[in-house]
Amino acid sequence: MSLFGAISVSASGLAAQRSRAAAIAENLANSETTRTPEGGPYRRKDVVLQPENQSSPFSAIFQAELGPQATGVEVSEVIRESRSPIMKYDPGHPDAGADGYVALPNINPAEEMVDLMGASRAYQANAAAMSAVKDMLSKSIDLLRL
Repeated sequence: MSLFGAISVSASGLAAQRSRAAAIAENLANSETTRTPEGGPYRRKDVVLQPENQSSPFSAIFQAELGPQATGVEVSEVIRESRSPIMKYDPGHPDAGADGYVALPNINPAEEMVDLMGASRAYQANAAAMSAVKDMLSKSIDLLRL
């Protein structure tokens, strides 16, 4: 794999983890949202990642030279979780039903924070890999000057 290919793989990982962290932050921000434009409580979002497909002719040739192991990653879709909401008895809430229960999002803040830590660590790992490749490129240029 070339050094530029390694940068491309790390860059795709950075973008994917940024999207994942944004979805997790949205989940945390809406953990008590009982009313959405679609109706009902907020539904948790989850980012699904897949190997990155090559779209341009140049990148397809570049990918063939790099080999199948250097594909990168991309966001394939953002899915809404289908778990049923948590029903909490609160007859004074404006969104309470006739029985006094309010439908709250089924979001566990502790689980979301663990997912956010994982996304953050994966982002840091990709940034460190990109920095190492940058250092290797810099050293290569310094050696060619001699």
